[in-house]
Amino acid sequence: MNKVILMGRLTRDPDIRYTQGENSTAVARYTLAVDRRRAGADGQREADFIGCVAFGRQAEFAERYLHQGTKIAITGRIQTGSYTNKDGQKVYTTDVIVEEQEFAESKAASENRQGQGSYGGYDGFGGRQQQSQPYGGRSDDFSSSVGEGFMNIPEGVEDEGLPFN
Repeated sequence: MNKVILMGRLTRDPDIRYTQGENSTAVARYTLAVDRRRAGADGQREADFIGCVAFGRQAEFAERYLHQGTKIAITGRIQTGSYTNKDGQKVYTTDVIVEEQEFAESKAASENRQGQGSYGGYDGFGGRQQQSQPYGGRSDDFSSSVGEGFMNIPEGVEDEGLPFN
């Protein structure tokens, strides 16, 4: 069985593309910042950055309603693959193929968080933003910074040249 359930915030707006041909299909790619349950050795909370891909109606939903910082819950499956990049190196990929996605916070909480000038505490490059109060006013969200550095995120995968099965 291959089933994934995630809840997190988009690190940036979804990248929407359309397949070529007579029956063009929307493809949305986005990264979810998913908080880890336990703090790291230094006591700071950490997050994983997980690549997600949605097709068809799910991609159109993402294009229309999702944006940087939106907190969503998704279900899907893990899919691995590989391709050879421009430099001739083999690159291995792991993505979550989205089957369902839904909002995980109210519109009011989202607007309150946006008014604070942040989007889930992430700066879009894997680092944490410092905030004076937790976004949305919830105690299970965290607002601390991870030192001065950045979290390790896999290099971005260029869509050109990727095979779509």
